[in-house]
Amino acid sequence: VLEHFLQEGRISALMWEVCQQQAQAGSPELQEDLLNKIVCLPDHVSNKLQGKHPAVFFPHNYFPLLGGAVIQVLQQISDSLRGGLDCSISFVSHVLGKVCVHGRQKEILSVLVPRLTDLTKSDCIWQRICWRLVECVPDRWMEAVILGFVQRAPGADVLSRLLGNLVVKNKKAQFVVTQKVLLLQYGHTTAVLQNLLGYLSLDGLRRALLIKVLQELLETWGSSSAVKHSPPEQQQYISKAILICLSHLKEPEIESCRQELLTSMMEGVKCHLDSNLPQIRRLGMIVAESISLKINTDGPVLKFQVKVLMKFMPDVQGLEEIKALNQMIQGVIANAALPLVWEGNKNSGTAAPVMPDEESDAELDSDDDLIPYDMSEDKELKTEAPVYIRECIEVLIGSEDVDKWEATVKALESLVRKNPAATREVSVELAKILLHLEEKTCVEGFVELRQRAQVAVLTTDPIPVAKYLTSQFYSLNYSLRQRMDILDVLVLAAQELSYPKSRGKTKHSGAPKPCIQLLPGSDSSKDWRRIVDERIKSKTRRFATGQSQVELASGPNEFNSVAGHFFFPLIQHFDRPLTTFDLLGEDDLVLGRLVHTLAILMYLAVNTVAVAAMGKALLEFVWALRFHTDSYVRQGLLSCVSSMLLSVPTERLLEDMAEELLETQSWLGDVMEKDPDGDCRRLALQNLLLMENLKKKL
Repeated sequence: VLEHFLQEGRISALMWEVCQQQAQAGSPELQEDLLNKIVCLPDHVSNKLQGKHPAVFFPHNYFPLLGGAVIQVLQQISDSLRGGLDCSISFVSHVLGKVCVHGRQKEILSVLVPRLTDLTKSDCIWQRICWRLVECVPDRWMEAVILGFVQRAPGADVLSRLLGNLVVKNKKAQFVVTQKVLLLQYGHTTAVLQNLLGYLSLDGLRRALLIKVLQELLETWGSSSAVKHSPPEQQQYISKAILICLSHLKEPEIESCRQELLTSMMEGVKCHLDSNLPQIRRLGMIVAESISLKINTDGPVLKFQVKVLMKFMPDVQGLEEIKALNQMIQGVIANAALPLVWEGNKNSGTAAPVMPDEESDAELDSDDDLIPYDMSEDKELKTEAPVYIRECIEVLIGSEDVDKWEATVKALESLVRKNPAATREVSVELAKILLHLEEKTCVEGFVELRQRAQVAVLTTDPIPVAKYLTSQFYSLNYSLRQRMDILDVLVLAAQELSYPKSRGKTKHSGAPKPCIQLLPGSDSSKDWRRIVDERIKSKTRRFATGQSQVELASGPNEFNSVAGHFFFPLIQHFDRPLTTFDLLGEDDLVLGRLVHTLAILMYLAVNTVAVAAMGKALLEFVWALRFHTDSYVRQGLLSCVSSMLLSVPTERLLEDMAEELLETQSWLGDVMEKDPDGDCRRLALQNLLLMENLKKKL
């Protein structure tokens, strides 16, 4: 009977009767019961019939049918109003609100939004009906209804027709649109943001809210606490919202808040450039450029080399939409008359004036009689590189010959590897010179050449050089760049020492596949047997041929005896601030690099003698910093836990660190549930799975 009731369209007649009763003050208890039955009918039927009910009661069939019934009731209300009769729309609003709050916005609004879009195009009565439909939704269901309309409206103009000035009339709707969707949530698409902010910009009453929203977004964007504690995804979301708001501002509005925009830009770009995460820094530069371009239409604008940064660091996700929005904004500002910045700012510099040909010829008349020398066979004079280590030291310290200095820098690595005995005599002195070496000329790949030379010295004489470098890491009068260089060199050298069999040898991917190569012009038949054998070999399928690949040469792990010299000095003095260096203060970028370095050293120390002591010390280090505010540091700490679980033998973990592991497990559970950074949550889950695997092994 219920199935027949639905198929005959009687549910619209039922709702229409309730609407008429509401106009005549009908029973509220009956209306509430009917509301629950209409909205929850699929659940009631499913509970009674235990899944053996007709297809019309499936939610994906029932709620579109209910949407069609709502349209029929609204049509009757429209006819009633045109006929001068009173009727109420609040029951239909309640049905819509309750369906949406139950999570069925997609099913019902996929029917309602297209029909209402067509009906409100040119009919003012339908527009008023639609506005009244959403205005009568109770506050407790308002958020679900607004989000449903915003997500499914094909554009801001359609959304404006469907919602009217709802955000001005309803405080709950205003809170959802201007606060919750923009500042408290960040999972919505760019299209949703464009719909929402475009809707605010299309009416004079709502434009005041647009400016208010922009100010609050900029306040959040410029808050150092928000930048530090909110995930990168939320930062990207807020940046997109700011860029869209800027594209909707008009010149008088910009003039009224120009100083506020400038102040917010300066505060925000500082917070973002102070971040340890590259994607946050780039987001800050992009938004600051857009604000500067918008407020400084006549004067100079802020310009970062963001395109260059993108080129060298292409691994950052989520910036494509930002770049597209930035293009859109700059196109709006320039009225599409100038080429976009992201297409390559080829004409940004001032072009040199080009002299006419006649003037150039006149200027060169005096030199016409001079015949140029023939320099076609001239060869560039190459400076010979030093052949002794001590000679290299002398050149690097005091030579004024730039060519010889450059040749020394390029040859130093190979010279160190070829002369290990001579290098050990002066290893610490050479390490000191390389650590302080600055580029005298424009040498291609200078940083890499210097780093490779440092790694070569460290691997040649590990213990004294490692002692020197780790002691200098906590010394005075070093830049942050030099301290991070020390960490990089330690990691690369440890990696090389832990895989000694691959040092100085070319890595082969495997034995070459058999192939036939006939030499052109050779009709000799002396190699016919080889050719036939290769052809047979290439066509033959072999199911068991033994070990086909050449076994790599094995050897002792050279990192085994020196792992402690790399690791323990780095972990000793992290909590002692210096005059120019405070790891627990403002130098958290270096702290993050240190933590990641310790994680790598721990991982490379697997199967070494000192691995258990290193694991215990590392776990204590992690425990001291586990509540650090910077997400980059927390990611490194979680990587340390992973390295410790993978490197330390299970028996030693349980014997030496059982209580610490239980406390760590509890902390990891909190990180997985509560940490704002997605990478931290993922790493915490990974560590918990590693712990579960250890339990299964036991």
